Amino acid sequence: MTKGLVGLLMLVVLGALGSGAMATSPIQVVAILSELVGFDAFPWVSHEAESAVVLYVRLPRILLGVLVGAAIATGGAALQGLFRNPLADPALIGISAGAALAVVAVTVLGNLLSVALRDTVGGMLLPAAAFFGASATALAVYRLSSVGGRTVISTMLLAGIAINAFAGAATGLCIYMADDDDLRTITFWTLGSLGGASWPTLALCAPFTVVGIAAIQRFGVALNAIALGEIEAVHLGIDVEHVKTCLLLAVAGSVGAAVAVSGIIGFVGLVVPHLIRLLIGPDHRRVLGASAALGAVLLTIADTAARTLVAPAELPLGVLTAFLGAPFLMWLLLQEHPREYL
Repeated sequence: MTKGLVGLLMLVVLGALGSGAMATSPIQVVAILSELVGFDAFPWVSHEAESAVVLYVRLPRILLGVLVGAAIATGGAALQGLFRNPLADPALIGISAGAALAVVAVTVLGNLLSVALRDTVGGMLLPAAAFFGASATALAVYRLSSVGGRTVISTMLLAGIAINAFAGAATGLCIYMADDDDLRTITFWTLGSLGGASWPTLALCAPFTVVGIAAIQRFGVALNAIALGEIEAVHLGIDVEHVKTCLLLAVAGSVGAAVAVSGIIGFVGLVVPHLIRLLIGPDHRRVLGASAALGAVLLTIADTAARTLVAPAELPLGVLTAFLGAPFLMWLLLQEHPREYL
């Protein structure tokens, strides 16, 4: 299943590289990519004009979408397994709310920062703030839910709800203080977009997302054991506290980095794991990898649609994923519990 999804991802990426205001044929895309790695596959194909667009505009954006989709979907699958709750996703433990609060605070209060700091950080100020906010809220949730060296899952859920509420209130206060220019910046960030993608942005995001996704993949067996209950998992030889800590850190790092460069992308972390379990069952050894691949596929398709459907304008990516994800989730609920809704 995962190999099939990876193959589908390659086809989707190839199609996305050719889609846009300047149409590029698949042969031209392959020629450009092969030339990039030092092998000219189609020397007779003309692609001088298209090469700059594909390599410096579309390719970093598409690769960023692959990383963001994989990180959010894998994080959702891991948290659903850890909490044994099908409604769990990275937003549940405050990652998105913390990132949003940090971005809003920096946008509104940015004039209080030193000129030297703003000049040094430059365009990376909002992503850096978002990553810090996401990591700080995840750490706060972890500390609040740790009692006597043991992390209590139910307390972690309640702590996440409390942190989300506090971050939402603080964000609202900052928005109340914002001027028109700040409100425009805040609105576009919270709607989600990959429009700011570039090679430096990709280099900033990739280490955290790749390491986090790879770390999460190691815990498939442990999540299968935890699905039976924490006590049963301990009897099976699983260090449950170690698993909780590592998974929380991995999800916070990968999803925090993803949210930092993309804004709020809804429903990917919630819907993708559901769809994967529907297709291949609940075995986390397969679910985690397949979720990463399908998350990358779906976000790449959604971003391609966002930048081409109303060209030369661009739809907010987070709005598009919510429009697609919410009806699908309702359909899943109707399939699982049809009599309760009729």
